[in-house]
Formats: sequence, structure tokens, C-alpha cells
Amino acid sequence: MSAEMVAPAWMHTQISAEQYDSWSEEQCAGIEIVDGMIVVSPSASKRHNRLARILANALDTAAGPDWNADTDFDVRLQDVPLTNRRPDVIVYRADTIDITPTRPEHVLLVVEVVSPGSETTDRVVKVDQYAKAGILFYWRVEETATGVPLVYTYVLDPATKVYRDGEMFTGLIKATAPFPVKVDLGNI
Repeated sequence: MSAEMVAPAWMHTQISAEQYDSWSEEQCAGIEIVDGMIVVSPSASKRHNRLARILANALDTAAGPDWNADTDFDVRLQDVPLTNRRPDVIVYRADTIDITPTRPEHVLLVVEVVSPGSETTDRVVKVDQYAKAGILFYWRVEETATGVPLVYTYVLDPATKVYRDGEMFTGLIKATAPFPVKVDLGNI
């Protein structure tokens, strides 16, 4: 095997929460940690980033003073083995803005914008992880061939720690939960 084909050591070593917490923001960008292993995320498309930003801005405005909405930071789902996810949009308690790491009990809603290569992770794996962590709401945004996104919303059943189907929107979101919000994604 040539030197170019040898996988880097970090691909074979579990990362602890303490190790991860010592890394810089630049080292943590573009990765997630699942069961202690680094998962590299490909760069998102401009359309993907725009959808996330528009949603975050609308959710932030609608959420009121008790909640903030933002993009691209870690949510620590568990410490051992370390699992950090980096949702595309996170709605979290405003009074936790300076608390790191952000934990599920700080989070009201996570949104994932599905990209080529993230379909199974966003539709199956993350849904299960977020539900088991107790995050009350999950939205999944699917880009379509027409360019008008579909938004699937889910609400946690706290007894079973499984999401129930919520409303589905095509382009125009008029959600009532977790709070009233209206946003047009039809012209992205």
C-alpha cells in the first residue's frame, strides 16, 4: 500500500470529550463526532447554506426573547462515547448562549437540510439520535428537482422518545409549533 492510501491515524482513534473540548473552532468546523469517531462532512452547497440561513433568521425573529436560532455549532448529544452533531439550524434557550457545550436540554428544535450524501443520516440516524437525546422538535428540509423545498416537521413523544409526524410544507412554512412562524422558501 502506498503512502497516499494509508488512512490518517485520527480515522482509527476514538476522541474523548476532553480531547475534543481542547480543539480550536477551526479544528471542529466541518466535522461531527459519532461514538467517538470523527465524521467529516462535505462542504454544503450555496443553496443549502441559504436555506439554513433563511430558516434560522425567520425562526430567530419568531422565537421571541427566550429563544435564539443560529446555524453551524455543536450540540453535545452524549459524552461517552462522545457524540456531537452540528445541525444546520438550532433553536436554543437564550439564557444558555454562553454555555459550552450546548446540550439537548438547551435545545428546542433542530433542522437538517438534506444534501446529496446525507440522506440516510438526516432521514434515519439523526432522527433517532435527536429523539433519544430528548430534543422536542426536528425539521427536515428536502431539496426537490423543482427547487421548491419540502419541509417535514416532527414532534417528540416524550414517553417513547420517538418523533411523531407533524406538518409538512411545500415552499411556504406556516408552522404553529414550537411557536408560530411563517417563512417562504419557494423562491430560493
